[in-house]
Amino acid sequence: MDQIVGSETTLPLCRELARQSREAAIPNAGDCIEKFRVCLLDFFTCALESRDLPIPKQAIRLAAQEAGRAPVIFTNHHAPVPQAAFANAVMGHGLVREDMHTGSVSHLGVVIMPTLLALAARHPVSGRAFIEAAIFGYEAGGRFGRSIISPDFARLFRPTGFAGPVAGAIAGARMIGLDEDETTSALSLAVNTLSGLNEWPANGSDEMFFHPGFASRNAVTAVELAAFGARASETVLDGPAGLFAAYRPGQPVPRVTLFPDDAPEILAVYNKPVPACNYAQTPCQAMLALAREEGVIADQVRSIEVRGTRAMKMYPGCDYAGPFGRILQAKMSIQFGVAAALVHGGVTEENYRRLEDPAILALARRITVAEDAAFNAAYPARQGAAVDVTLMDGQRISRSLPDVVPATPSGVRGRFREAGGAIIGTDRVTALEAAVDQLESAEDLTALLRLVSGAEKETGR
Repeated sequence: MDQIVGSETTLPLCRELARQSREAAIPNAGDCIEKFRVCLLDFFTCALESRDLPIPKQAIRLAAQEAGRAPVIFTNHHAPVPQAAFANAVMGHGLVREDMHTGSVSHLGVVIMPTLLALAARHPVSGRAFIEAAIFGYEAGGRFGRSIISPDFARLFRPTGFAGPVAGAIAGARMIGLDEDETTSALSLAVNTLSGLNEWPANGSDEMFFHPGFASRNAVTAVELAAFGARASETVLDGPAGLFAAYRPGQPVPRVTLFPDDAPEILAVYNKPVPACNYAQTPCQAMLALAREEGVIADQVRSIEVRGTRAMKMYPGCDYAGPFGRILQAKMSIQFGVAAALVHGGVTEENYRRLEDPAILALARRITVAEDAAFNAAYPARQGAAVDVTLMDGQRISRSLPDVVPATPSGVRGRFREAGGAIIGTDRVTALEAAVDQLESAEDLTALLRLVSGAEKETGR
C-alpha cells in the first residue's frame, strides 16, 4: 500500500492531511483573505437571489420543521446546526452561479461557507479562525479533488459530492480547534459520506441542487461526532478497502499535500459571471464577443461548432441540443447557452426561462460541440473555448478565448449590493458587507450571524 511520507514519519494519508491542516502556514495569506471575502459575499448573493425559488424553498421548509440555534440565512428560521447547513448550501447552489474550482470540477464555497456558519452558531470562534478555516477548506477540497476527479470520473460521479465533504470537514475541524486525532476522525467520517451521481443532467432533475446540502450537513456531523470522541479509520483514503482503492483501482495512491507551493487553491477559484454550468461559460462568452465584433445575428447563422476541452464535452448534460423540459437542462447545455446568448444578446437568468423559445431551439439544433487539443493541453489551469460560425452565405468566422473571463471582485460586490438592497434593504446590505470586510479583526461572529438572520428589510442603522 502506497502511503504519504510526512515530515518525520510515514503516515496514512488521512492523518497526514489532518496534521497539515493544523500546522501548515498559508502562503500569500493577504491575497487568500481578499479572495475569501469575495467568495463569502458571492455565496450570500446567490443565497439571497435563490431564496424564493422552488428548490431552495423545499430545503428551507425541511430545515424549519425543528427549531434550533443556527440561522437559515436570510429567512426568519433558526434550525438545528446540520439542517441549517443543508438549507444554506442548497440556497447557495440554487442559481447555478456559485464559485468554481476547475481543477476539482467542484463548487467548494457552497459547502465550506454553510458548514462554517452553522458550526459558528454553536461554537464561539473568532473571525480570523473562520477565515483561515475556509482557506484550508478550499485547499483540502481542491487538492483532494485534483487527485481523484477526471473527465471520466465526472461522467459518472458529481465532483462536488466528493471534494465537498473533505473541504467542509477540514474547514470545520480547524475552525473549532480539533486536535490531530479528532481531525483525522472528522475527515475519515466525512470520506465515508462521499456521494453524488451524475445521472440528473439526463432530464434536469433536482438532486444536483441537494448535493452541496448533503456534503455540508455530513461535514458538520462528521466534525461534531469527532469532537464527541468518535474514532474512524485513518486509512480510509489509502487502505486496501479505502477510497482510492474503490475509485482508482490498480492505480498508485496519489500524493496530496496542502499548500505545496505558493499557489493556494482558493486563488484558483473563479466566481461565475452568469448563472449556468461552468463548461458553458467560456463558449457563451466567445459567442457574445463574436456577435459584438462581427455584428452576427441568429438569422444569419447556418451552423456553429463549439470547440473546447474534453472535460467540457464529456460532462453530462453539456453536449445536449434539446429538447429542454426543465431549466436545469438548459443551464447545463452548451447548445442552449450559446444559442440564447446570440438570440438575446447576453446570458441572463431570464434566458433559462425561455425553454420553448423557437429561435433558441432552432439555433441550438444547429450547434455541435467538439474537443480541441490545444484547449485540452491548457486545462485545467485555463478553460478556453472557441466558436466557429458558418453563415448562410457560406462565410466562416471564428472567435476564441484562451480562458473563461470571471466575474471581477468589484462585479461580485456590485451584484451583492444590487440583489441584497432589493431583497433585505440597503442599510442591512451595507452593514453585512462591512462585517465581512472587518471579519479578520472580529472577536466572534455575533454581528455576522445577526446580519444573515431574518428575512425582512432593516432600516435606520
